[in-house]
Amino acid sequence: MDNSSPVPGNQDSGKRLLDRQLEGISWALFLIMIGGLWLIPNVPGGLWLIGVGLIMLGLNVARYLKGIRVHAFSSVLGALALLLGVAELLGLGLPVLPILLIVIGASIIFDVIVSSATRPSTLR
Repeated sequence: MDNSSPVPGNQDSGKRLLDRQLEGISWALFLIMIGGLWLIPNVPGGLWLIGVGLIMLGLNVARYLKGIRVHAFSSVLGALALLLGVAELLGLGLPVLPILLIVIGASIIFDVIVSSATRPSTLR
């Protein structure tokens, strides 16, 4: 009997484990980045947003390359953080918190609409 082909359940648990490891590495990079930026005097304000954006987007690129489901929410937040960080470095002074709250709210609404469209209705 050939045991070289993966069992679907084991493959799914392997991907879940890899996803947790990737998330752990991302959190570690985030904490190291924030700590490092606090140690350096006169760091431009948008630099931490660029770092957060690159970490979140990098996490989702790694997920994609490993065949793990990409999380749209963290991808959108990563892209937004990157764009806001670049805008801050360029001196555009965009209101980060209000934009972030609007994007989070819109993402929640989008998720509710998409998930309700893909699930069968329980109301009749």
